[in-house]
Amino acid sequence: MVTLIGEKQAKEGNEFIYIGPLSECRDCKIKQVCFNLEPGKRYVITKVRENPKHECRMHDGYARVVEVEKCEIKVVISPKNAIEGATLSIEPKPCKNIGCEFYLECNPLGVKKEDKFKVKKIIRDIKCPDGENLKEVLLQDE
Repeated sequence: MVTLIGEKQAKEGNEFIYIGPLSECRDCKIKQVCFNLEPGKRYVITKVRENPKHECRMHDGYARVVEVEKCEIKVVISPKNAIEGATLSIEPKPCKNIGCEFYLECNPLGVKKEDKFKVKKIIRDIKCPDGENLKEVLLQDE
């Protein structure tokens, strides 16, 4: 997929969550290139095209043409759901330990309850500081 992103963010390997169309962009002649992504989904930049650069009101400087793919995401889930090839949804864990090294994997940004993912790979066992036995897995957007 091709889209535009701010020149400062346009680096291969950078990830972002597309939040959706902005009202400030309604008069832009090339807004469809920016709006062709799925709101709330996480993307990774796979290629930055050299030219052209486009003026953009939302970015300091210019916007660059980039190629992106939906990201695979690392999450921590219950072992009963950690089956390679299984399709599942993720619900945030009711965890108050925001300093935990796994907090963002238990509560991944940009993931909604209705999103469906396929378990691509089981990475490792996780011993939760709160005593739960969990699995770290790699998920692919369905």
